[in-house]
Amino acid sequence: MKSQIITTGIMLARTDFQEADRIITVLTSDHGKIRAIAKGVRRPKSRLAGGIELFSVSNLTFLPGRGEMQTLISSRLGIHYGNIVNDINKTMLGYELLKIMNRLTEDAAGGEYFYLLQTALDGLNNQELLAGTLELWFDMHLLKITGHAPNLQTDKEGNKLKDNQRYVFSFDDMLFVPIQNGLHDTSVIKLLRLAYAAKEPSLLARVNGVEALLPKCQQLTKTMLNRFVRI
Repeated sequence: MKSQIITTGIMLARTDFQEADRIITVLTSDHGKIRAIAKGVRRPKSRLAGGIELFSVSNLTFLPGRGEMQTLISSRLGIHYGNIVNDINKTMLGYELLKIMNRLTEDAAGGEYFYLLQTALDGLNNQELLAGTLELWFDMHLLKITGHAPNLQTDKEGNKLKDNQRYVFSFDDMLFVPIQNGLHDTSVIKLLRLAYAAKEPSLLARVNGVEALLPKCQQLTKTMLNRFVRI
């Protein structure tokens, strides 16, 4: 008999299957991405239903199958981020983060993807945190764990970036280039640095004027992700 897989996971996708089943895709903390069938989960008294909610972290047990598809045999809800669905912008962003992780991760995805997504969902659940602030933090950390983080410390010649200088960003070199009347000042660079270094997105909310800086920062990070991570 094959050994059971006991793990912690976040639902990335759920698809109805036959009369009462669902096919689920789960990003786990220590077993990569798992696809499984949850049998009978759409029946009213199913014991599995409560543990496969979206925007949640659950304790799950799977029985490996002959192919890639496994069978969910036990589920227990651990954390449910219920505040997300109270804000339409955060709800839409939450769905987008799940889709990104589903497209980006392979079956053998490392635990860093799980913890990034869990921290992002926790941030979305924070009613005091702007959706845009969370999105910037997520994008910077996604660039980091995929190996495409920009150089936010020095220019092409290795000189440290200065407070009294303006810059443009070179996507070819993934760094800021000093130029007179450049589009960006160091307030943008400092927010990007904080987003990169902060373990939790709530730290970005402490920056004065963060909402005004978000559009320029997000334009940069989205372009980086589209060019190098291709999400």
